[in-house]
Order: sequence, then structure tokens, then C-alpha cells
Amino acid sequence: MENITIQVDAETAQAYRNADPQKQKKIHAFLNIMLKKTVNEKPLLEIMQEASEEAVANGMTPEILESILSDEQ
Repeated sequence: MENITIQVDAETAQAYRNADPQKQKKIHAFLNIMLKKTVNEKPLLEIMQEASEEAVANGMTPEILESILSDEQ
């Protein structure tokens, strides 16, 4: 793995820093999938389907995604 820096707003940065390591790991997996698929030149629907399948294969559930995307502080 390699590190990159992505700018986010202060609230998002703070929420990430305060998240437990398991949640941070899930966020890493989610972002890696989305970035990988975004830079690939495929139709959006195909990218979304592949990202969904890969996320499920890596243990992502609708509940986990909702938890990541919600504002639980």
C-alpha cells in the first residue's frame, strides 16, 4: 500500500481521527475501492456494480456503509 493525501473539511477530518481503528480500516477499504474504480475508464454503472461487489466481498454491509456515511459523533 502507498499513502496519498486528500483534503477534507475540518469536521470530516476530526470525525476520522476520532473513529476507532476498525472503522478507520473500513473507511480505507471503501475509499480505496471508490478511487480505484473512479480512475478506471468504464461506464459508471459498471464501476458502481463492481465497487458494490468488491465492497460486499470485503465485508461491507449496508449498515456499515450507513454508519460510515452518517454523522455519528
